[in-house]
Amino acid sequence: MTPVMSVDNVGKVFYRYSHELYRILRWFTAKAPAAEEKWVLRDISFSVPSGQALAIVGRNGAGKSTLLKLITGTMRPSTGAVSLSGRISAILELGMGFNPDYTGRQNVFHSLGLMGHQHADILAALADIEAFSELGDYFDQPLRVYSSGMHMRLAFSVATAFRPDILIVDEALSVGDTYFQHKSFDRIREFRKLGTTLILVSHDRMAMLGLCDRAILLHEGRVALDGEPESVLDYYNALLGHKAGETIVTEALGDGRIRTISGSRKATVDDAVLLDEAGKTVDTVDVGETVHLHVKATAHEALEQLVLGYAIKDRFGQTIYGTNTFYSDQALTAVEAGERLAFHVSFPADLGEGTYSIALALVGGENHIGENYEWRDLAIIFSVANLSKQPFDGKAFLPPQISVSRQSA
Repeated sequence: MTPVMSVDNVGKVFYRYSHELYRILRWFTAKAPAAEEKWVLRDISFSVPSGQALAIVGRNGAGKSTLLKLITGTMRPSTGAVSLSGRISAILELGMGFNPDYTGRQNVFHSLGLMGHQHADILAALADIEAFSELGDYFDQPLRVYSSGMHMRLAFSVATAFRPDILIVDEALSVGDTYFQHKSFDRIREFRKLGTTLILVSHDRMAMLGLCDRAILLHEGRVALDGEPESVLDYYNALLGHKAGETIVTEALGDGRIRTISGSRKATVDDAVLLDEAGKTVDTVDVGETVHLHVKATAHEALEQLVLGYAIKDRFGQTIYGTNTFYSDQALTAVEAGERLAFHVSFPADLGEGTYSIALALVGGENHIGENYEWRDLAIIFSVANLSKQPFDGKAFLPPQISVSRQSA
């Protein structure tokens, strides 16, 4: 498939000079005194086919926003090249391209005009833009009186007034209210069905898993991982809690997914199985059936506290339910080196039909950010089938009590 975007060996370096005069000298001659170099991006290469939704993730300072500015052309790369085909629309920073003294209506004409749209086309789309933004009387007020959420409403409405070939959104949706976020995501999904390519930068795992079919992890200015979103986000989660002396390893599973295992290994999972009521290992369970999660672990060092956590995730990697023994007031204390531990968890599989996974964590407190002994994604994979319940839709089995009454005419 022909890519609509190609990033080829792109790098970006910024220079710091001891005197501003040296910066000017460098414009005209290579003999200017050496400057301190700060490479924000290096050796970035990837391509995006038409219609794909790509998430770009990474810690603050990883180079995400800089990469988007290079893609949109608001900044030039120091090395490499970016090539695009089709019309691009981007929301990089709230208010970018807006005049704070203009009203919302005036900014619509100003911004879309700068994007190359004709006045007549903007006029024809104006009513839809106003209606979608739901700014009411503020649409004719200057932007300086807008809240950040109102800025986002106007920016998104303008950026999506005409369906672009490539839509880039950088964190902007995170400042909006939940209602408008859902409304925006619905429009993005509509555009995707029509062939729009999406580039999304966000810290919202649910949004990325729900909207994207590929993810790229940036780490220290380079591409650390490029693959399907669940595996990339699992690796990113491990990276967030990574400390000196800890390891992160990945394993390829038979279904193509990547399992990430991270932690200090002060305690490790020896075995984990899912059992039915008869004590037999199962990989397929009935809706509502009670199942038993058995986990065996070993402490390799003396630990002040040991907590087991687990999370049930759907096939997209979205967490359906998660908890741990810290929250249930069952954390183990004064664990000795060499001690073997067993955890037994029972729960009803009140889930919709589909494939699910269980992630396991051995940690030293409420979460893995403080002390991560071992975090194991995709530790168990199982399926849920509706073998005995009435048909229903969704990811959760929530059987209702329904009463119906009729009155004769």
